Amino acid sequence: MSAKKKDHFSSAMKRTSEWISSQEVSSDVTVHVGEASFSLHKFPLLSKCGFIKKLVSESKSDSDATVIKLPDIPGGSEAFELTAKFCYGINFDMSTENIAMLRCAAEYLEMTEEHSVENLVVRAEAYLNEVALKSLSSSITVLHKSEELLPVAERVKLVSRCIDAIAYMTCQESLFCSPSSSSNNSNNEVVVQQQSKQPVVDWWAEDLTVLRIDLFQRVLIAMMARGFKQYGLGPVLMLYAQKSLRGLQEIFGKGMKKIEPKQEHEKRVILETIVSLLPREKNPMSVSFLSMLLRAAIYLETTVACRLDLEKRMGLQLAQAVLDDLLIPSYSFTGEHSLFDTDTVQRILMNYLEFEVEGVRLSNNGVDLAGDMERVGKLMENYLAEIASDRNVSLQKFIGLAELIPEQSRVTEDGMYRAVDIYLKAHPNMSDVERKKVCSLMDCQKLSREACAHAAQNDRLPVQTIVQVLYYEQQRLRGEVTNDSDSPPPPPPPATVLPPKLSSYNDELSKLKRENQDLKLELLKMKMKLKEFEKESEKKSSTTMSSNPSSPISTASMDKPPLPRKTFINSVSRKLGKLNPFNITPYNARGRTKPPKDRRHSIS
Repeated sequence: MSAKKKDHFSSAMKRTSEWISSQEVSSDVTVHVGEASFSLHKFPLLSKCGFIKKLVSESKSDSDATVIKLPDIPGGSEAFELTAKFCYGINFDMSTENIAMLRCAAEYLEMTEEHSVENLVVRAEAYLNEVALKSLSSSITVLHKSEELLPVAERVKLVSRCIDAIAYMTCQESLFCSPSSSSNNSNNEVVVQQQSKQPVVDWWAEDLTVLRIDLFQRVLIAMMARGFKQYGLGPVLMLYAQKSLRGLQEIFGKGMKKIEPKQEHEKRVILETIVSLLPREKNPMSVSFLSMLLRAAIYLETTVACRLDLEKRMGLQLAQAVLDDLLIPSYSFTGEHSLFDTDTVQRILMNYLEFEVEGVRLSNNGVDLAGDMERVGKLMENYLAEIASDRNVSLQKFIGLAELIPEQSRVTEDGMYRAVDIYLKAHPNMSDVERKKVCSLMDCQKLSREACAHAAQNDRLPVQTIVQVLYYEQQRLRGEVTNDSDSPPPPPPPATVLPPKLSSYNDELSKLKRENQDLKLELLKMKMKLKEFEKESEKKSSTTMSSNPSSPISTASMDKPPLPRKTFINSVSRKLGKLNPFNITPYNARGRTKPPKDRRHSIS
């Protein structure tokens, strides 16, 4: 048929359809689409819809009225109503909101050029190519509407064309796309790096959050295939995760899963897909965002690979974390588990240590690594102090986590002492052996003077730890006096003030040396006495218990505190009281009374 004949035929059918509508001719076909039914005429439909024409010809009904059912038409009753208007020649507006279902419905009904000139398929394709796919926002809208039109939308390549258009236009608009010319590569990369120091969110990123996760993933993959930089995906992924995983943060604190299984599965798939799309560069995402994803992954019980990936990413950026990022709930509310997931934090710390060892081996810049190590040390000490108050934290977990903190990261031991003290206070029923194990985590030589003063009066610490604190404090004082004596004399003061005599320093040094030797001898004697007393008490307890297990004498002897420990503390206190490193004579030195026995508890 020539083009001229086709035009005459099309105009004739249009006039016929208008005449049918104006004369109110009774309908001879009923079309059921879902719950809606349409009473129409065969001639307008058969002249444009090849699929309906096939159904009518296959119908064996003898009556004049034919019934047709279209349960699977894309777009449902709304799409069929628009196609029926097109068959009758009734005007309606094509838009980005309805073009996807019009194109898919036209494909389903076979409204091609074989049945009519400028049929709906051609008209829809013209609108897509000339209007819808020329704009980024309209392309995203068409792709979003195509989610409910699968698999017909895939068959007509509507989805792939929308994804291609979106990827092309985002790379044109974005700052994170590499240039096509290789000569300008370095200059543009410098600009991108400078701009990427601040979080940059393109205007189209919010529009992409309406897409389903599978189409969203395909769009990002197409963008990277066109040269979009992977670290530029960070803001886009953050926006999508915040919108799609909204509501989980409120559920986290309630302690119970109040989410439907279907919805839980959908969010699990979304989370695993987002994690798989995270950039591989260093520091592409904030630690708080990674912590939020990790909490959601633990709560939703995602795959082990997904959780381990997030733990490695947090370990790589642990120096940038704050305490709240590590306070991950355990989501096990049986009463026997701790409130916080210490195992996850322990793996994060191990990942950090592995990365640091690798960084030291490959990098010569040790200043930044040392600073990061110190920050991580303080962070982990604060984390230990936070979880120490939980009575369900076992001794093995506490010690295992504390032993992972590198010693070089702890300038002072005040943070570790604080965590140990809180743990001892929260676990008052610990044995002496367990308390010694906990206190062995800190190095008493690196305690500050304030911490030493507190530890000397801390009844929760074992006696051996208190002795170490006092001994190292005396060593520190003696070292300071020695340094003062070895240093050159100060410049002469004004004439009215006389300089101190060097003989007084020498006398004080010799006195300190003698007292130090006496203290060492007394320490050795007390150690021997303690060992003998322990042996005698063990022998007495064994003989007494074997002769009369229920005897009150045996229990009294076991409960009696060891006298040598009390005498030893008093002697150490007297020795420390005699120290006068700066040769300052007190007001009433000769008439001074003897210090009380509980002097150790009066240190401020």
